[in-house]
Amino acid sequence: MTELTQDFTQSLFDNYSNNAKFGAVENAVAKNGLLNALENRTSHAANLPVFSVDLTNDPVSNQKQSGRCWMFAALNTFRHKMLTEFKLENFELSQAYTFFWDKYEKSNWFLEQIIGTSELELGDRKLKFLLDVPQQDGGQWDMVVALFQKYGVVPKDVYPESISSSASNQLDQYLNKILRQDAQILRELIKNGGDVAAKKAELLQEIFNYLAMTLGLPPQKFDFAYRDKDNNFNKVEGVTPQAFYDKFVNLNLDEYVSVINAPTADKPYNKSYTVEFLGNVIGARDVRHLNVDMDRFKKLAIAQMQAGETVWFGCDVGQESNRTDGLLTMDAYDFSAMDIDFTQDKASRLDYSESLMTHAMVLTGVDLDDAGQSVKWKVENSWGDKVGKKGYFTASDAWMDEYTYQIVVRKEFLSEAELAAYEAEPVTLLPWDPMGALA
Repeated sequence: MTELTQDFTQSLFDNYSNNAKFGAVENAVAKNGLLNALENRTSHAANLPVFSVDLTNDPVSNQKQSGRCWMFAALNTFRHKMLTEFKLENFELSQAYTFFWDKYEKSNWFLEQIIGTSELELGDRKLKFLLDVPQQDGGQWDMVVALFQKYGVVPKDVYPESISSSASNQLDQYLNKILRQDAQILRELIKNGGDVAAKKAELLQEIFNYLAMTLGLPPQKFDFAYRDKDNNFNKVEGVTPQAFYDKFVNLNLDEYVSVINAPTADKPYNKSYTVEFLGNVIGARDVRHLNVDMDRFKKLAIAQMQAGETVWFGCDVGQESNRTDGLLTMDAYDFSAMDIDFTQDKASRLDYSESLMTHAMVLTGVDLDDAGQSVKWKVENSWGDKVGKKGYFTASDAWMDEYTYQIVVRKEFLSEAELAAYEAEPVTLLPWDPMGALA
């Protein structure tokens, strides 16, 4: 190993001090902060929020201090449909309701994984992976589908937000504390030949009680009344969340598939993939992705929007992101002033842990040139209306190429070969693979 000598460090001092540009940049960054000092104004003019396909300007939702973007994005796609079909105004579905059942199901999922790995030593990497984060707020498309299919949905007014759903840190901290303790109890019980099923049922009662007391007991039946935009009064009484979904959302979620773009050597295109330990509802369908090249990926998203339907998608939202102005562009900031050039491509960023999917949002529009090629994309976020353009972002086509990893589209847009590849036996990826990242 090479020691950092005083002579070497002095040479760095001298090289820096002899470059006048560095001093100017130092002053700008010290005064304004790194990204404010390096912001590239030309990216604004090149990405004006005007789109040839533009499906909605509905008010945006706000996930606040929680990691529920994947739920918000899915429920927002439902909301777009309901606002049009039932002429609703100022309407949202309850994200907190889905959140409750996800916490409940993830707890059971974790306990089942602990039981299934009881032969592993505590130092085993897979067991450590489970224990490091027994559950968290994030999730995947197939996981939210499992929740909708099992528990339905309810209006936000029926099951409103709470402190623990809007700011979930304390809820998660103590739920994970309970789950790690439960993992120890179950592993020791298995070792001693105890009644695991009875103990797990007892532990789940404690977890259910904890969730009900922090988030509120979810409704099993409710009344729903509303006036539409034509001032017509409508009401349904004593409806279950599942029946509400069937009546007001009425989408067959089995017809939607997850499509990814992961251009790494270990994931050939036109094959399906799943991820070990990734899920929430025991007995539901596995998380599954079809990997395609980026050109096909974008064509599928465009086809669904041209058919009038918005698109759930996952990306690395913190990369090259101007949150204030709602811009996702490769030239948002100019690091050449620091003589820094970021040269990693998309595959390298995945391989070297520089990037992965961190956030789910909704594609609600796209700007196409005369040849039908995408130029920029309209994005509905779930961070409230104080960021971006009233909560909407514009992503350049180049940014989409580099930092978007997942879309959800209807099966009808896939070719026969793509659908066959999706439905084939998937390759199982390791738990920590970047395609197992939770939005």
